[in-house]
Amino acid sequence: VSYALARRKMRFKPLVSAFILLPLVVPTVVLGIALLILFKPNDPVLPVPLGLWAVLIGHTVFALPFCVLLVLPRLASIDRRIEEAAFDLGASWFTTFRRIILPSLTPAIAAGAALSFARAISEYGSLVLLSGNLPFKTEVVSVRVLSFIEGGNTAAAAALATVMLCI
Repeated sequence: VSYALARRKMRFKPLVSAFILLPLVVPTVVLGIALLILFKPNDPVLPVPLGLWAVLIGHTVFALPFCVLLVLPRLASIDRRIEEAAFDLGASWFTTFRRIILPSLTPAIAAGAALSFARAISEYGSLVLLSGNLPFKTEVVSVRVLSFIEGGNTAAAAALATVMLCI
């Protein structure tokens, strides 16, 4: 996505950018409801059952802006003459991407992955909807911490929160 935004000429680039960055400004519960409407569990066209797949799709939607925001400036700073030189020397697009662009983007991709993981592990709002919230089956860590707190088991909640913090 970052490559397309940085290197391709698109007619509706501002609209695409706004759509990609939308999860940063919309509450996660609203995005969770939108994903539930989009991927109905019993839909014959796109059946996405509640649970692992719904959570993965949700996390991808929520994490994409972080990765795009970190990779896009790094990609824009790579000199295009290096790519053109590789093409002139006979390298294919894939070889140029793999050998020249990707190594330069590795720190930005790693930072985006770390931010995405941090957001994913602390996510609560949409995951209650997307996971189905079945205890010990599709329950996620942040929901489990809240369950411990609501059940009065603050020691278990603190222990689990400490593990989340360390991760």
